[in-house]
Amino acid sequence: MHDDLLQRRPEGLYCPAGDFFIDPRWPVEHAVVTHAHGDHARAGSAGYHVAAVGLALMRERLGAPAVIEAHAYGETFTLGDVRVSMHPSGHMLGAAQIRMERGGRVVVVSGDYKRDPDPTCPPFEPVPCDVFVTESTFGWPVYRWPPIDEVMGELLAWWDDCARRAVPALLFCYALGKAQRLLAELALRRGDRVVHLHAALLRPVQHYRDAGVALAPTVPLAGNARGAAMAGELIMAPPAVANSPWMRRYASAATGFASGWMRVRGNRRRRGYDRGFVVSDHADWSALLRSVAESGASRVYVTHGDGDVLVRHLRELGHDALALDTLEQA
Repeated sequence: MHDDLLQRRPEGLYCPAGDFFIDPRWPVEHAVVTHAHGDHARAGSAGYHVAAVGLALMRERLGAPAVIEAHAYGETFTLGDVRVSMHPSGHMLGAAQIRMERGGRVVVVSGDYKRDPDPTCPPFEPVPCDVFVTESTFGWPVYRWPPIDEVMGELLAWWDDCARRAVPALLFCYALGKAQRLLAELALRRGDRVVHLHAALLRPVQHYRDAGVALAPTVPLAGNARGAAMAGELIMAPPAVANSPWMRRYASAATGFASGWMRVRGNRRRRGYDRGFVVSDHADWSALLRSVAESGASRVYVTHGDGDVLVRHLRELGHDALALDTLEQA
């Protein structure tokens, strides 16, 4: 059956009735982009539609020449024969679900999302629909997130212990979204303690500050800083530098990684971190099931990660669930 709202094409998800792609993999004429992470927002398309609150992040990602039209959450705009609107996904600043409506039929593409509270962005908004495309990055029952208060308590205790032992606390976290969420949570608990930032985190953090998000005080990590001089200090850095020559200056540091992947202890051991802190910007197993139920969708497509387990479980619950790969491709 031909679907006039949703098709799978080599470029990505396509809406034929609106002649636009959602998070296209390579340049297209019309792109609607869910958020500013590099695996969703790619430069080169002729025109983009994004959520207004994430415009600065999108501009940074897509480049100054990009033609970008920004929309407030809930604002309806028309592309072809389709009424389109963007709704908070709770993933990060400016992240959106894409709602498409034509002839009374509604399709929602979730993009990346989470249901846990996050002081840096509006919470996920359930959007009733006929078809729901959900991510499944953590689509296994083992992935269930602890309360953020519990995790932040562990992180602060680790930082205090590093101070007692006079070693740097080197926390690896993704530069866009995760670092800012952690800084916002620290601001709520230890707002007087300064965090040192690797250069890769500086511009993303400033974009959040410019958007009015309250973050813990930060300073750029000094280029000549070494382990002894940073004893007891918290340093945030991207995971990409964890196994690079940059680490030689912090040979004595205690290391931690903040990620949903730390829910499985073996992942921490394999990656060589001293501590793992379970903080994710994606939905866990329970949140995936809850979001599907709240959508009221008669059909659910599952994408990202290994979605087979989630598809199977949703079918057992009575949902018409399919892997996105089964969607008709033109």
